[in-house]
Amino acid sequence: MTQRIGLLGGTFDPIHHGHLRAALEVREALGLDELRLIPSARPPHRERPGASAEQRLAMVQLAIAGIAGLAVDDRELQREKPSYTVDTLLSLRAELGAEVQLILLLGWDAFCGLPTWHRWQSLLELAHVLVLQRPDQAAELPEALKDLLAARSVQNPQAFTGPAGQVAFMEQTSLAISATHIRALCAAGQSIDFLLPSSVQHFIQAHGLYRDAP
Repeated sequence: MTQRIGLLGGTFDPIHHGHLRAALEVREALGLDELRLIPSARPPHRERPGASAEQRLAMVQLAIAGIAGLAVDDRELQREKPSYTVDTLLSLRAELGAEVQLILLLGWDAFCGLPTWHRWQSLLELAHVLVLQRPDQAAELPEALKDLLAARSVQNPQAFTGPAGQVAFMEQTSLAISATHIRALCAAGQSIDFLLPSSVQHFIQAHGLYRDAP
């Protein structure tokens, strides 16, 4: 059997139950051997994170401790240049080989913005793409992505074939949790109970994170 590995990147500033629920649902639905959470060091499309790279990595490690099938991959934190997804996929291919099935998880908004990414058309040479949708999402796709889907989409992500090259969609449980909102609550001195793992909450409080968040 070919090994199947899912990849979920993000700033995780901080990681919360929305991230974790999406990761678990995909791992179970697709029968993945492993799903790796990949914190980005210098995301090119976003402002500088509120927590340091080391703190965000520590929070991800705390969040997934003891959860079977989830792992953290810190390769992007080892780079000094911006975290381009294509570079991460090239690095994983060099490490894992050409036959492993890599499945890149993207939220709907990220997928709609894919044509602005660095070397975005090379991504499907290196991985399959699984787009995570919420029931309330109905944004119009750019024409470049409509052409991509016409050529590359499959109905069922469980039917991904080969190591890379296809796109599928999967509806996820809608959890209206955002890292932006968590940071705002911290800045306002309000509770963040039940929005993220207690271990992560304790880390945030112990290190005084996000007290000055916008």
